[in-house]
Amino acid sequence: MRKLKLALDWTPNVNHIGFFIAKDLGLYHQEGIDLEILNPKDDNYSMTPGKKLELDIADFAIAPFETAISLNNKANQVEAIAIYAILQNDLSCIATLKSSDITSAKLLDGKTYASYKARYEDHIVKEMVKNDGGEGDLNIVYPDKLGIWNTLLSGQADATWIFDNWEGIEASGKNIELNKFTLDEVRIPYGYSPIVLTKRGNLIKHKAVYANFIKTTKKGFLFAKDNLKEATSILKPYLTDYDLENIDLEKSISFTIPHFGNEQNCGIMKQERVFEFLQWLVDKKLEDKVILNQTLFTNELFD
Repeated sequence: MRKLKLALDWTPNVNHIGFFIAKDLGLYHQEGIDLEILNPKDDNYSMTPGKKLELDIADFAIAPFETAISLNNKANQVEAIAIYAILQNDLSCIATLKSSDITSAKLLDGKTYASYKARYEDHIVKEMVKNDGGEGDLNIVYPDKLGIWNTLLSGQADATWIFDNWEGIEASGKNIELNKFTLDEVRIPYGYSPIVLTKRGNLIKHKAVYANFIKTTKKGFLFAKDNLKEATSILKPYLTDYDLENIDLEKSISFTIPHFGNEQNCGIMKQERVFEFLQWLVDKKLEDKVILNQTLFTNELFD
């Protein structure tokens, strides 16, 4: 058996379901892979998935596409490469409570935004406000990562970034009405998120094993499409107590399933979508144009 470690970007949730399905059904084992899944709750998110990849604590990391850019362009370069897109569509948005009367992104001016301190996040949210006709003048705070969503619910923050297929499902179940602002609505192109990252050197060295990992992961996500009840029962034991109490898991999975893609495109990243995001970062002077010529993702493991 080949031991491999995957660092999650968050506590187990619907975006991770394919990995848990493939693991629990023994699909990885059938390919000679013993996969260990690293939960950020175990270290209270003291280290990002990207850092775990950099330090060889993990063979794979789940992160936004931005992490691939960051690792490749830091002083001590890490040749990281994205190898799998979990979602084919962006299910994230900036959310506010409907009771706050913040009915458009421009009304976030002067409001408190709870940030995850992700690369470009603060710039993206400011640009969203500007594109909607505002000044982009927000009060940005950085709460404990695993508690950010609750800062919105408790009124400590006016807005934060959420996944509509997770926090959005929780809000709906609690009859909490949200206003949601997507990047697409305000003409901001966004890359894939979340994606699976690895190191380019390891990919070259262990290509056959990594290809089996990707092939099996894809089977896990596609399994959920036709086996909703079983997929729900597989993921459920891995959830935090909070999520078990507050998330309608079957509803979340049903909401998400169409966005995993199909047999043809599940996991695949499109060059034009990636390039549009990279070009936007360059145009906004958030990155040097060198990123336009870097190989930051590959679909080669699907061949």
